[in-house]
Amino acid sequence: MQSEAADPRIDAAAAESHEPQSPTGRQIIDFELRNSLPRVRATSPSSADPPPGPAAASLVMGTDPGSTLKIVKGEFGYVLEDVPHLTDYLSDLPTYPNPIKENPAYSVVKQFFVNQDDTVPKKVVVQKDSPRGIHFRRAGPRQRVYFESDDVNACIVTCGGLCPGLNTVIREIICGLSYMYGVDKVLGIEGGYRGFYARNTIQLTPKSVNDIHKRGGTILSTSRGGHDTLKIVDNIQDRGINQVYIIGGDGTQKGAAAIFEEIRRRRLKVAVAGIPKTIDNDIAVIDKSFGFDTAVEEAQRAINAAHVEAESVENGIGVVKLMGRYSGFIAMYATLASRDVDCCLIPESPFYLEGKGGLYEYIEKRLKENGHMVIVVAEGAGQDLIIESMKSMDHEDASGNKLLLDVGLWLSQGIKNYFTSRQKMTINLKYIDPTYMIRAIPSNASDNVYCTLLAQSAVHGAMAGYTGFTVGLVNGRQTYIPFDRVTEKRNKVVITDRMWARLLSSTNQPSFLSSKDVEEANIREEQPKQTSGEVKCMENGST
Repeated sequence: MQSEAADPRIDAAAAESHEPQSPTGRQIIDFELRNSLPRVRATSPSSADPPPGPAAASLVMGTDPGSTLKIVKGEFGYVLEDVPHLTDYLSDLPTYPNPIKENPAYSVVKQFFVNQDDTVPKKVVVQKDSPRGIHFRRAGPRQRVYFESDDVNACIVTCGGLCPGLNTVIREIICGLSYMYGVDKVLGIEGGYRGFYARNTIQLTPKSVNDIHKRGGTILSTSRGGHDTLKIVDNIQDRGINQVYIIGGDGTQKGAAAIFEEIRRRRLKVAVAGIPKTIDNDIAVIDKSFGFDTAVEEAQRAINAAHVEAESVENGIGVVKLMGRYSGFIAMYATLASRDVDCCLIPESPFYLEGKGGLYEYIEKRLKENGHMVIVVAEGAGQDLIIESMKSMDHEDASGNKLLLDVGLWLSQGIKNYFTSRQKMTINLKYIDPTYMIRAIPSNASDNVYCTLLAQSAVHGAMAGYTGFTVGLVNGRQTYIPFDRVTEKRNKVVITDRMWARLLSSTNQPSFLSSKDVEEANIREEQPKQTSGEVKCMENGST
């Protein structure tokens, strides 16, 4: 059977070196690759030493204790954005053989362990002259682990809103730790982040979580806010916890990054792993977030009901509001899947109501042609149109999200007023709001499989000593991604992309966009793009 060499790690003297700060505020660690086992030496960027040879790569790390970005550069524009490892700040940690090798379940596997050099490209479609670009470390079991099974004391916490699949992830983390690594000490932190210091914990075992995947919500309960980093890390330290699994959206992952930084500052042997969660599917880098497929599938029931109601009466209009505060992925995919939707409105695509080419004119046209229509609107759409009446504009929830006015009710009332008062036209409008229904149900088969892969990848990473990372699917492969990458921006529907064009073609709706709107959308899309091999390096480690 094929196996990999022990994980090569940065020499302790180099990693812990505290040379005077260079003008760039960074330390360059040059690798000379010899049979995948690097010889490492720490140098200043101004060093007179010759640059690495053609086969060499370089790792850029901040000398500031808060800086955690690890960048490995190689030939042809190859850039690996690596994740932190416990040995980056704790030298001489002992390693142990991975118990998976003795696990009967893996006896049929040709190669037990992921190759140490395996990476996953961020961008998979390139031209023949394109540089190799940004890569992330491939997830999976390693030959050596940094925790003995009996010494592991893990905890799991869920934060933010509900999402299909939360219980599945919880279950699979516990079963993965137990069945693959023989770990029997796993705590559940109740009530989100504040549960670390304000709520009780519960002992979790494979038996106690055996059928929780059949239920919606989270058995650990959840909350927004309550992030007191010092209190959380104090509690982790007091309880002797050495693996922390944090399930939540971008705000939760930012909190996880802060927890990791404090753990790193205290030099604790604690692995912090994040599992990204949001049905809005707006987390950067990853292909999709768990629960999204289930939410889209459940949204079909509401759309179908709206269609039945609309076509059963004269001039029937069904309005369905779906989740999507800043990103319209659920509305877009539910519309494409349904084929019963005549108009989809999302936050990324501006629209207007009155005048030639406006929404009201389009509604009137479709009613005359078909006698009915269905409109799907994301909760964050049209906020600029109702900003004057939005009394809660400056109000935020505990996670810092702006409280939005109900665009579904506002739009429904506007349509009624326009056609009954101004057009003297009888309409029958039905408004359906399944907002919380689509996130409170158990995950479907597709999401259950995805949740299992995410959970097991997180367990493999923590046991292998990786920390300060989140797991996710990138181009169909499980990867370990630095926290700052998934929290630096929010994914949005690109209204100048082919997918949005497919939707417009499917619904036959107008784009409602002026040439100025298209130009501005193109500018927004181009701004985040980096030049070849360019990588943002966070000098102060802030997130």
